[in-house]
Amino acid sequence: MTKKELRETYRQRRTALSEKERLRLNDLLLIQFQQMDVPDDVNLLLSYWPLEEHGEINTFLMTDFLQFRMPGLQIAYPVANFDATTMQVMVVNDDTDFKKNKYGIAEPVNGILVAAADLDMIFVPLLVFDEQGYRVGYGKGFYDRFLPACRTDSMKLGFSYFEPVSAIRDIDQFDVPLTTGITPGQIYEF
Repeated sequence: MTKKELRETYRQRRTALSEKERLRLNDLLLIQFQQMDVPDDVNLLLSYWPLEEHGEINTFLMTDFLQFRMPGLQIAYPVANFDATTMQVMVVNDDTDFKKNKYGIAEPVNGILVAAADLDMIFVPLLVFDEQGYRVGYGKGFYDRFLPACRTDSMKLGFSYFEPVSAIRDIDQFDVPLTTGITPGQIYEF
């Protein structure tokens, strides 16, 4: 299937899940994530604020687990520039304020800007990924533009409620594969 076909199919599949089923799947994703061997030198994580109305994965479960396991871990969130289709990254702390942008995405307003090359781990939002680690996002290309600026050894993780598809037909040179895909039943290394 193409990205467009997969985007439509998996948006529908994800929003069709009941709240109870999403809670169960989020717990299973966390269990899988806890089984990962995360290197001790991960100091800076880029996460994202999940949109409940879109049925997104509860990434707070994973960030909370990592912060408990790695007390010095810094967490950053993206700030999007929708006119330029680019994003910046801000490190946050307990005093950081978040404000919803025009698309309802919570973004930090008083964090500290950091470079993409400083990131050790990135939670990459997606609807589905394939068996080669390529993903289908929301179609705006923010992460496709951002990920090439990250270090090649940065871990790029994607979480999905669904098992990967065999292949995305219309992958191009701008697509950056994940290093790890996590589903409720398995961890995929690419």
